[in-house]
Amino acid sequence: MAQPLSEAERAELLPALDGWSMVEGRDAITKRFTFKDFNEAFGWMTRVAMVAERMSHHPEWTNVYR
Repeated sequence: MAQPLSEAERAELLPALDGWSMVEGRDAITKRFTFKDFNEAFGWMTRVAMVAERMSHHPEWTNVYR
């Protein structure tokens, strides 16, 4: 199981992650992804969900049209 990063580890590693930023007031990071259509978006979310499940990580995410 993956272990959460410490605050110091996040501060060191986050700048190298393109487009990711800390969520103010939370122990979380965020990034917006945009896809050409619903099928592409849902397919990506499904693939990520399978990896996240193996890592026992359950992201908080949403999928909205445009």
